[in-house]
Amino acid sequence: MINFGGLQQEFSNQENAGIIIIPVPYDATSTWGKGADKGPDAVISASANMELYDIETGTEVYKRGIYTDNPVTEKASPEQMVKAVYSRISGVLEKGKFPVLIGGEHSVSIGSIQAFARHYSGLSVLQLDAHSDLRDEYEGSSNNHACVMARAREVAPVVQVGIRSMDSEELSAMDAGRVFFAHQINENDAWMDKAVSMLSDHVYVTIDLDVLDPSIMPSTGTPEPGGMGWYQVLRFLERVIDHKKLVGFDVVELCPSPSAKAPDFLAAKLIYRLLSMQFRKADRIDSVKAFQT
Repeated sequence: MINFGGLQQEFSNQENAGIIIIPVPYDATSTWGKGADKGPDAVISASANMELYDIETGTEVYKRGIYTDNPVTEKASPEQMVKAVYSRISGVLEKGKFPVLIGGEHSVSIGSIQAFARHYSGLSVLQLDAHSDLRDEYEGSSNNHACVMARAREVAPVVQVGIRSMDSEELSAMDAGRVFFAHQINENDAWMDKAVSMLSDHVYVTIDLDVLDPSIMPSTGTPEPGGMGWYQVLRFLERVIDHKKLVGFDVVELCPSPSAKAPDFLAAKLIYRLLSMQFRKADRIDSVKAFQT
């Protein structure tokens, strides 16, 4: 198995690693483009081709240790998969490690969010997504990918960013004051401070890759037009990390295409950039500090 980042044993040892990558290759409830179960392998494979020095933070976060765990393979039902993810994430948190979940369809986030909410009192959840995912039940399951944020709201307050597709039945479940629709935020970054202010001190971030515009992220199950750009997403997440404590995150819904490798690499780079921002204070390379400033 390839380690995230293609790391050698020195930096990918389970015992010493501070960061744990947890793949969940699950795609049972998605309703259009299938293939999210191939997402974790595609992300990890692409990550082996990244440069490990991060220019913007001046860090090499891989030296903190990044262990790629065995995948969560429970597929008996969405409910059983959620329980399996919950158990795996809970174990990582109990060891004081920083978990990163790679999906898989968005339903894999449910068990992770539940585990974080149990571990951190006062947790809030930040969703970056094209879809509101607020259905209470869909196609016979309350743990469908379309129900992720309905389940999240049961355990933590949520802030939703980038939304541009939803069903009218979700309106009654939506707290519109905590939603930043894509058409409202595409002109400038003025909304960002308001969104950050709505988050609690401890924040879990769930990133459905379809939050990004399909011009740069076509490899998703439902590529909605009008999404966010790479740098806008990173500017926002940097503000979150600067003002709150990011305790964990997931990146989901990559449906890799054999003819398009750029989206796979984007997803891998997004994970590494988030880790670089999260741990930059401790991992900054002193020799380049003057150059960066």
